[in-house]
This record gives sequence, structure tokens and C-alpha cells, in this order.
Amino acid sequence: MKRQKRDKMERAYARGYQAGLTGRSKELCPYQSVDVKSQWLGGWREAIDGKITGLFNK
Repeated sequence: MKRQKRDKMERAYARGYQAGLTGRSKELCPYQSVDVKSQWLGGWREAIDGKITGLFNK
């Protein structure tokens, strides 16, 4: 059984989330497309909010 790739939007969100957890700047978003970039930034914001509220260790 073949594994399906996650779609581009999910990957962008997940990569943004990882970038936020590691403390990368939102200015380092690698995407140019508005839709994909907004997904990446959404993941980044979610991770940053989690760090601020104490959900994750810094």
C-alpha cells in the first residue's frame, strides 16, 4: 500500500510550526505564494503562542 504525501498546505503549516518551535524568525519563511505562506505563518504563530503560554519548554 502506497503512502500518500500530505498536501502542500499541510506541509507548509507543519514546517512553520517547527520553525516557530525552534525560534526562527517569521521573516525566514521560504514560501512566496500567498496561500502557502499564510499556512506557514499560521503554524509559526501557533508554535510561538504555545511557547509564550508555557505549553512547550523554551
